[in-house]
Formats: sequence, C-alpha cells, structure tokens
Amino acid sequence: MTTPDAVRDDLRRRVETVLAENDPATTDAVTFHRARFDAGLAWVHFPIGLGGLAVDRELQPFVDALFEQAGSPGNKAEINSIGLGMAAPTILAYGTAEQRQRFLRPLWSGEEIWCQLFSEPGAGSDLAAVATRAVRDGDDWIVNGQKVWTSAAHKAQLAILVARTDPSRPKHAGLTYFICDMTAPGVEVRPLRQITGEAEFNEVFLTDVRIPDAHRLGKEGEGWRVATTTLNNERVSIGGRAVPRESGVVGVAARLWREFPEKRTPELHHRLLRLWVEAEVSRLAATRLRQQIAGGQPGPETSAVKLSFARVNQQVSGLEVELHGEDGLRYDDWTMVRPDRVDFAGRGAGYRFLRAKGNSIEGGTSEILRNIIAERVLGLPGEARVDKDIAWKDLSR
Repeated sequence: MTTPDAVRDDLRRRVETVLAENDPATTDAVTFHRARFDAGLAWVHFPIGLGGLAVDRELQPFVDALFEQAGSPGNKAEINSIGLGMAAPTILAYGTAEQRQRFLRPLWSGEEIWCQLFSEPGAGSDLAAVATRAVRDGDDWIVNGQKVWTSAAHKAQLAILVARTDPSRPKHAGLTYFICDMTAPGVEVRPLRQITGEAEFNEVFLTDVRIPDAHRLGKEGEGWRVATTTLNNERVSIGGRAVPRESGVVGVAARLWREFPEKRTPELHHRLLRLWVEAEVSRLAATRLRQQIAGGQPGPETSAVKLSFARVNQQVSGLEVELHGEDGLRYDDWTMVRPDRVDFAGRGAGYRFLRAKGNSIEGGTSEILRNIIAERVLGLPGEARVDKDIAWKDLSR
C-alpha cells in the first residue's frame, strides 16, 4: 500500500523533473504549463493523461506551493477562474474522450480563456427558465438569445452555454449544454458597468450562432444535470478555496483594528470578534468540504460554504467602513476599467463595501442557496412549484 509520504515524495520528484526540463526563468508560460499538464501536475486528482495522477485532491496545494517557490509563471488563473474552476470539472464529468483531449490542456495552459453563458435577463435565480434557443440544423445547432452577468466574456475564446432545445418539455427537461466559440459570427459582447465604477461583467447577444453538435456536453435534454455539476463546482471555487487563517476582508479589518487603537469601541470590538470567529468557522468548513469531495464531484452542500462566504464578506466590509469613520466614505477611483480579477484585500474600504454586495448574487443568490440547503441537504419539504410539470412554452413569462 502506498503511504501518504511516498505519494508526496513522488509528486516532489515529478515537480523537480518538470522544473529541470523547463526552467521557469526562461521557459514561456504556455510551454511551461503544457509540460506541467503532461506530467499530471495540473489537477492532481484528475485521471492520468488528462492533467492528473488520480491522487487525493488535497495534495494540490502541496504541488502548487512547490511550483510557486520555484518561480513558476502564471497560467492566467486571475481571468480564467471559470475555465479552471467550473468548465474543467464539468468537461471531465460529461465530456467525450475527444472533448477532454481537445479542451483541457489549452484551458490549463491559459491558451484559451473561458466564460459562462448561463444567466439571462429573465432567468437569473431561476436558471431553468432560460429562453435562449438552440435549434438543430444538421450537424450544427443555431443559437439565438441573450445572456447577462458574464464575467470575462470580453477576453474569452470559449464559453459554457445552457440553451433551450425543446420548449415542449418542462423547463428543467428541455435544456442542453454546449461549448460555444466566443469568436464565432453572431456573438456580441457589451460591458455592464457596476456600482464600483468598473465593468467585470458583460451582456452577451447570440444571433444565429452556429455550434457543432460535437461541442454538445452531455446528452440532448440533459443540460440541467450538467449545469448543476458546473454550479456546484462554482460555489466551491467562490467560497471553498484553501486560504490561510485571517485572510481576505476579515484580515484587513483585523489589521486595521490593531494598527489604529483610537478607532476602537466596545461595540465594534464585539462585532469584529464575532465576525472573526464566523470567518474562521467558514474557512474550516470549506476545508472539511474539500476533504469530503476529494474522491468525486461536489454536491449541494457547497451552497452552505458559498452562502457563508457572502454573508461574512458583506458584514465585515461594512464593519471596516465604520472603523474608518469619516474616511470610510471615501472611494478610491470611480473609473471605468475592466479588471482581470476581483481583488478584495488589495483595494480600499469603499471598494470592498460596494463589491461585496455582489457576493450574495453571483454564483447563485443567497435565497436560492438557502432553498437548496433546506431541501437537498437537510431534507426539508420543498417549496410548492406549480410549473415543474408544465411545458416551458406554456408558462407565463
């Protein structure tokens, strides 16, 4: 039986081999990360030949740390979180052998950036209500519709897309999941300016966009099931990442408290202590969740981690503004920019306070997540859903 120490020693040797053959100081990023993928050190829990070694998911931070210490170049993770955290595990779960070979390696190496075409103006919290249509035309599908709140769409080459292929079936049953070429004719991307002054998000218009059936992920009509896998992974990537104690916004607030004793009051101290504890509980719960899902795909319990992350982020950012007093009303720069990533800890208090408002919307609204926890984790009776057995075309919209 292979011991944990033996597995770590093997991983260390593999990392050393990649570094010896691809000097991080002189090797371009794409070539370096192709070599890392081929060595099974991209996602170590993925199968052999697909960027992994079929070992415990919890060993990934160990491998990442070894590469980071050696000065490994980046693979555009700051703008490809959807590809790395959501598209990759979904392709692994539902993709054909050809799709896995085609998409996983360039996704990992940063050659192809991904976005997510799920939400629509009339289908946000109720994702199953999407109206974007995909109609079969020989070996292709012709897609028409509008998507919204799409991160990185202005930089993406590919997208994961849910569209309605059978309006005569109930809303959950008539969906199909596709991989969409964002450079194809008929794809138009427009920025959406946020309360922060920036535009991380976009709206995307699809007009007679052709998608080959070879880029369908999962069976026709199985889109809801495939999308659920994506969403569960999304909630892990948002709120379940491995982070050190007192990181993120609670760390910023704690440092502010220590450095400026004149800002302290008993009431603020009590609130900070309570939120510090809640942030630590959330961090440890995320660690436990990652251990539980080490052998497979995440399930509905991921909703609790993301729900806690959103609530703590919003409350801590509000407390930080109060700790700053009058200076908390200042805002760094309300300039229209298109950032590559959300940098909570590296920005001002005003930015954190405003941007945190989106945490309870993105990746599933907190209201919907509470329903998922109640019904699918705690086993409580579900809400009455009068539309679940009615053909989508017959629903009022």
